[in-house]
Amino acid sequence: MTNPTPNIEQEARRIIDAAASRDIVLRLLGGLAVRLHSPSADHRSLNRTYPDIDFATPRAHGQRVERLFSDLGYRADKTFNTLNGAERMIFYDQANERQIDIFVGNFAMCHRLPIAERMSLDPLTLPLAELFLTKLQIVELNEKDVRDLFALLLDHPIGSGDTETTNAKRIGRLCARDWGLYKTVSLNIERLRQLAPAYQFTPAERVLLLERLTALRSAIDREPKGLRWRLRASLGERVRWYDLPEEVRR
Repeated sequence: MTNPTPNIEQEARRIIDAAASRDIVLRLLGGLAVRLHSPSADHRSLNRTYPDIDFATPRAHGQRVERLFSDLGYRADKTFNTLNGAERMIFYDQANERQIDIFVGNFAMCHRLPIAERMSLDPLTLPLAELFLTKLQIVELNEKDVRDLFALLLDHPIGSGDTETTNAKRIGRLCARDWGLYKTVSLNIERLRQLAPAYQFTPAERVLLLERLTALRSAIDREPKGLRWRLRASLGERVRWYDLPEEVRR
């Protein structure tokens, strides 16, 4: 097969197609996945660069991924993959100075998200609900994460389906299982509400953002919570509710 291509979107599609030809499921997440779904990623306030590519794959496909990327011209981070390959793998495109992250089975950063069970809903990316949550679960949101979240909010209604819609029912159910995730997501919804005036949105865009943030928060709060959730909620912030994973860079 050919070596990695400089155009990052073309390269992501090439990888997904090559994986599919071997019956390996790979789905994009991260900023590039947001860009594929959201024209507002090119908004004057939200435009950013996409230096790396992030994928998710089911646990059953993890062992075949290393051979795939080797054949596609990538170098494996052998030490990292040996230690962490059951949950995450890293590969490098040295010619284009690009890093590839593969999350296996679950997405585990500040919180653990079950991402494998709904990968069939979109041919290129995780479903919008999961894509949204991979950003909302970040305790220390940075500028690029905020831009990605605003792009998703501008372009996708909050609803109960998955077709170019952010499935609030799915987000609510995951937050109802895990008080820590609920806490971080709730904090970030408020952060986004407070940050919106700092961006060059039109009055109509600002109203739309606030309406969708309110709808999402309402859906999360409406979802029934179990005893385990309520017990953890009683401890509140006295016990840390998140992890702070180290960024892995070559």
